[in-house]
Amino acid sequence: MRNSFDWTPYRRSTVGFDRLFDFLETGGSAAENYPPFDIEKLGDDHFRIIVAVAGFKGDEIDITAQQNMLTVSGRKAPAAEGETRQLLYSGIATRAFERRFQLADFVRVDKADLADGLLIIDLVREVPEAMKPHKIAIGGTPPTLFDADKKAA
Repeated sequence: MRNSFDWTPYRRSTVGFDRLFDFLETGGSAAENYPPFDIEKLGDDHFRIIVAVAGFKGDEIDITAQQNMLTVSGRKAPAAEGETRQLLYSGIATRAFERRFQLADFVRVDKADLADGLLIIDLVREVPEAMKPHKIAIGGTPPTLFDADKKAA
């Protein structure tokens, strides 16, 4: 189902949120539903992505962080020679996958662990000191027109 909400009025009154509106307008792909995942907020600047990767080993999963994109991909290793399995029923999906996560500015991957079929990726937002809000002190008296004329002369 396509969302037909018009974001134009909000685009006009904001600065620097273009990627957010682009993401909201596209809505993501419906075909991108494997593997399932959760996103958890652990604190103000700490987040966790949990991806269900049952049947995959650590060396079959690749995690790449580049700019504001985190990519998790998995590909099963081919069966070794002489290794045969006779499956009566196969319900565990072990197909290759690639899952992308758009990261906000200043978010970096802290660590990744694999346990009990769950890939756990911890994220931390580290805003540089220069980008953090700071108070602006209001100084003495405002300059007058006569002060500007004196500086110009």
